[in-house]
Amino acid sequence: MTEEAQNTAENGVTAVEAGAVQQSAESAESAAESSHNILGLGLDIDFHSYIPDWAEPAWNLLVQFPLLAFVVLATVGYLIGRGLQVGIRGGVDKLISATHPDFDERLIKYLTMPLAQIVLSLFLMIGTLTLGLSDAAEKGLIRIILSVMIFFWARAWFRATHFILDALSRHETHGKVFHVRTLPLYRMGIKLFLLAFFVWLFMAVWGINATAWLASAGILGIVVGFAARDTLANLISGVSIVADAPYKIGDYVVIDSGERGIVMNLGLRSTRILTRDDIEISIPNAVIGNAKIVNESGGPWEKHRVRVPIGVSYSSDMDKVVDVLKQVAADSELILENPAPRVRLRGFGDNSINMDFMGWIERPQDRGRTVHLLLMDVIRRFREEGIEIPFPQRDLHLKDGVAATQEFVAEPGDSRPASDDGSGDHDGKES
Repeated sequence: MTEEAQNTAENGVTAVEAGAVQQSAESAESAAESSHNILGLGLDIDFHSYIPDWAEPAWNLLVQFPLLAFVVLATVGYLIGRGLQVGIRGGVDKLISATHPDFDERLIKYLTMPLAQIVLSLFLMIGTLTLGLSDAAEKGLIRIILSVMIFFWARAWFRATHFILDALSRHETHGKVFHVRTLPLYRMGIKLFLLAFFVWLFMAVWGINATAWLASAGILGIVVGFAARDTLANLISGVSIVADAPYKIGDYVVIDSGERGIVMNLGLRSTRILTRDDIEISIPNAVIGNAKIVNESGGPWEKHRVRVPIGVSYSSDMDKVVDVLKQVAADSELILENPAPRVRLRGFGDNSINMDFMGWIERPQDRGRTVHLLLMDVIRRFREEGIEIPFPQRDLHLKDGVAATQEFVAEPGDSRPASDDGSGDHDGKES
């Protein structure tokens, strides 16, 4: 090998080594720069340059005591965040109360709560950078702070969503879209969207690749479908119930299995019904979706008709009976005047003339008490007016010339049948 070729080879090796060193330095620099890079935010900011001159001596003193600096920064962040939250909440509350007196103040509370949490989290991250921890520990602590902040954000927005939808449903303009019966559907959709968003945000904070999870979502969906088929059936039935709207919250319903009561809540998994015994029953949506439901609050209005069968004797004056029953309905506080109560003759029974006494009440759940009071008033008025309520009775008529029957009393151990002459002797011999 010539000297010139040898020099060329040595220069090539030196260039390769220099490139490797430069690449390592760039990788180290890149790692150092990304050590504080979370969610695309560079946290390697020189906060010292933003400190005013009058506060610089105090800052330099705090830096010498990292733990004290962290506590002071956390306290300052909390006070500033709370101050901003209270100030903005008070201003917005006064502004809205002047035009909307019935506005729910809790909505403003939940909407301004993330502001205080953002300020506190920012100061906590600044305090973390002053602790002088290693890059891994520093990055882990910042991720924990952000994760806690995401949790409180999610809780605040979940609660705010509930009040926003309720306010929209009461609004005259938006009430046609955000109807009471469709509120559970909107709640389901918005909560699922918020849950997916905050889960993605949490995964991004911890550097978890969401693409890989989405790629495996098909297989995971099949596994979850087999493992939680009952839960999925309830979820799908819940959506179909909200879309079909066989009942809504506040309706008085009767299930074909016998349960009856007021619908208190329509959830993702089940429907809760409050019975007349003040017992809350939770029925899976899949069961209700395949059941026959009688909605006694449905129809053009919530009014409900009660029907009381009544029988009077054949000797009664029917015009008087009808007048007395109508007067009983007029005196009742639970029977409505419109539609007017009515009495209908239904047939002739074995012992009575059968009628139906009918009247309308305001709510279906008042039916039991109304029937009780009507029956008590009917009995009292019929007795006062001398109207007889018959009961089943039978008359037994005996015809003349019926032969008297003879009774045979068997001796103990004697199973012989009695003869026609009562002697019990079948061979004609005396005993």
